[in-house]
Amino acid sequence: MAQSVNITELSLPQLELLKNQLDQSADDAKDFFKRKIDFLTKQMEKIQPALQEKHAMKQAIVEMMSQKIQQLTALGASQAAAAKA
Repeated sequence: MAQSVNITELSLPQLELLKNQLDQSADDAKDFFKRKIDFLTKQMEKIQPALQEKHAMKQAIVEMMSQKIQQLTALGASQAAAAKA
């Protein structure tokens, strides 16, 4: 657990050391997030073709279902007209 320190009680060399540690921590954090962004970008590039293919399949299914619904609607309308005659 981090220890609480009153910086007004620190000497100049201690303040310099603290500043260096903070700068190093910031650099480490930047490096970590750069690696994380690179990793996620590569993963997205890997799955993008599969997602595009799935989207195309979904679109084809939706189009086919729409055509079937139109056919059934037309068939129902023609049957209803034939029943009235």
